Formats: sequence, structure tokens, C-alpha cells
Amino acid sequence: MRICMIGTGYVGLVSGTCFAEIGHEVICVDNDKNKIDVLQSGGMPIYEPGLDELVKKNVKAGRLSFTTNTGEGVDKSLFVFIAVGTPPKDNGDPDLSSIEQVAIEIGAAMRDYKIIIEKSTVPVQTGQWVRMVVERFNKHGSEFDVASNPEFLREGSAINDFLYPDRIVLGVESKRAEQKLLELYDPVDAPKIVTDIASAELIKHASNSFLSTKISFINALSVICEKSGGDVTKVAEGMGLDKRIGCDFLNAGAGFGGFCFPKDLKAFIGISAKLGYDFRLLKEVENINEEQMLRVVKKTEELVWNLRDKKIGILGLAFKPKTDDMRFAPSITIINALMNEGATVKAYDPVAMERAKKVMPDIEYCDNAYDVAKGVDAIVLVTEWDEFAKMDLQKVKEMMRQPVFVDGRNVFEPAEMQKLGFIYVGIGR
Repeated sequence: MRICMIGTGYVGLVSGTCFAEIGHEVICVDNDKNKIDVLQSGGMPIYEPGLDELVKKNVKAGRLSFTTNTGEGVDKSLFVFIAVGTPPKDNGDPDLSSIEQVAIEIGAAMRDYKIIIEKSTVPVQTGQWVRMVVERFNKHGSEFDVASNPEFLREGSAINDFLYPDRIVLGVESKRAEQKLLELYDPVDAPKIVTDIASAELIKHASNSFLSTKISFINALSVICEKSGGDVTKVAEGMGLDKRIGCDFLNAGAGFGGFCFPKDLKAFIGISAKLGYDFRLLKEVENINEEQMLRVVKKTEELVWNLRDKKIGILGLAFKPKTDDMRFAPSITIINALMNEGATVKAYDPVAMERAKKVMPDIEYCDNAYDVAKGVDAIVLVTEWDEFAKMDLQKVKEMMRQPVFVDGRNVFEPAEMQKLGFIYVGIGR
């Protein structure tokens, strides 16, 4: 089946490539000529494990191609996915101007029946606006259906999440669209939930907001553990064995980041307000997350006494392992707070440093974790990359000016770190 994927960011490029991998013919469209040039020349504009190889495989097989011409993509396809960015505006509402522009271009280019699918994360009722805009610019009077197919891809495991998902959500407005979309996804063995469009749009925001709530709950609980002498890892283990709760997203840490959780949480608060409901629970989830990042800074200060003129090493910059994504990364909040207190910062991340330099040009970037350790008064581990767990800790300690280690992801065991001579503190332990 023929697919046009408009937008080649994390969602669009992974989804388009995976659709090609399961046998469909996909043309990916983006108005960023530089990005398309990179893809056409065999390069990769983002970091996602396994994606480079999968793109090259499907381009070679003739199932995947790239263009800047929206009309070309629409004309050749039955399914037209909208996977463009919806970044937050200053007030937290998602900026839907790119969605509108794409809807205009689709309407102008259609010459026969199309199924236009929201893949971007959008507020509930966006589907109504997409339909209205397409109708206004549908110069040939072509038939079309609008649908919603929210994505649940996690950066670092996005290919696996597409090919082996927990569920596929399809919001439709006609039996015709339902039948075609079920056929499109037939090669993927997963539960397929068919709903109305509004419900599908809500599922994405509701899912991410609930997971954010779960993280903030365990982070708030970590504070109680510290004050009472408990161990949050053991408390989480005991909670997670309850099938009604589960172990996932019960890892206390330095706060959550990335483009999805913070943005979708804020957007859902705004969506609820516009619908007349003050979602106070989610506001507190936001507050707890921001406080958790600053708690890491406070822990560091308490161990080195004063931050002014201290040199602090940061291990991990991306918002999570296996990605180079710096959007809303906790490292940014933590580093800015350290520098505001007069500390100097040196940092290392296995893949995210080039992106980090654009956000934080005034810190020292190192070639590896050991370079970070040289002469620092404290190390703060912010992102739990596997290579950090395998460091020679004795070597790290010997290179530091003071052996202070703040473990923002509970990678190490407190007793072992103390045995090695570190002044160690984790989260909720």
C-alpha cells in the first residue's frame, strides 16, 4: 500500500521507515531541504539505534524515498500521515501552525480519495480542524477521511516499539477508513483499538500524563524515603509486584524530560482548562518534576558546602539513554542552576554533545567520563548510559579533587560506593 509521511523527525522518519520494512511503499516529505538532502545522500539527521541501517535497507529495496514536494507525496499515496512538529508556545499550548499548513497543502494536492491521518500529538478536536481546512482547500472536490493514529514510540527503542507495539490506536470517522487502516497495519501483530477520533486524540495525552504522574509519584516518595530512612528502590520493588501497579516507570531519579512528557503534560493541562476543568493533579506532577531536578543541585551543594568556584562534572546530557535528544532534558535545568550558583561545569555524553553545544555553549565538553572526573569537586550522574555503570570507579575517584558523587539515577549501590571511598548520595536511599 502507498503511504505519504509528511515530516521526517523522530516520529515521521521512524514510522515511515518501519512501514516500508513491513512491505509498504513509503515516500517521506519534509520542507527542510537540508534534511532531505542528508537522507537522499545516505546520511541520518537523528540518532536512533538501528534506524540508519533500516533506512538504507528499504531505500535500496525501493520501498522508501524522500522528497520536499508535498504534492508529489500526496498524489502517489492513499494514506497521508501528518507527522510534523507541534512545539509548545510560551503559554504551553501546542503550536499547530505546521498542522494547518500541511492540511492546506494536502487539500490543494488531492485528486482522488485519501485517508489523512494525524500522527503528530495534537489536542483533542484537532481532527475537526484538519477536516475543515482540507475541505476549504480541496479544489478538486476529492473524497477523503480524517483519522487519528497516535504514536507511542520511545526514543532509543522506537523501531521495536513500532514493529512490536503494546497496541495500535485507530480513531476513524468511517467504516471505509477503518477497513483500510486495519489492512495497512495487518502485518503488525498487536491489539488494534478502533475508536472515534476524539478518543484516539485523548489516549495519547492521557497515557503520557499518567506515566508522568507515576514518575512524579515515585520521585515524591523518594523524598519521604530519605527523610524516614527508607530505600526507594525497595519500596518501588514492593509496589511494582502488585499487578495493578507494575514496575515500569517506578524508578526514582533526577526528573523526566524529553519532548513528549513535559510538552504533553503541559498541553493536557491547557486542553483541560479550555474544556472547563482545572486538572490540579497534573499541575502538581509538573511541580514535583521541576523540584526533583533542583533537589539534585541541592544535594550537590550540601556535599561540597558552597557551589561558587567549584568545578562540577556531569555524566549524561540527553534526556534518556540511547538518544541524542536534548529537548527538555533535566541536564539543562541542573547545569543552569549549578552555573547560576557560580559553579563551572564540564560534561560528557556518548552521543548528545553536538546537540547539547547548541543549547549550552558555555560549558566544557569532554571526550569521555574520565576526562570529566579530572579535578572536579563533584560528579553528578544525570543520564544512565550503560557505559557509566561500567566505569573504573577507583580510577574515577583518584582523578577527582573531592570524591563527591551524586547519583541522579541510582545506578550504583550506596554501600559499594562508600566502600570505595566516595562521599555518595543517590535518590531516595
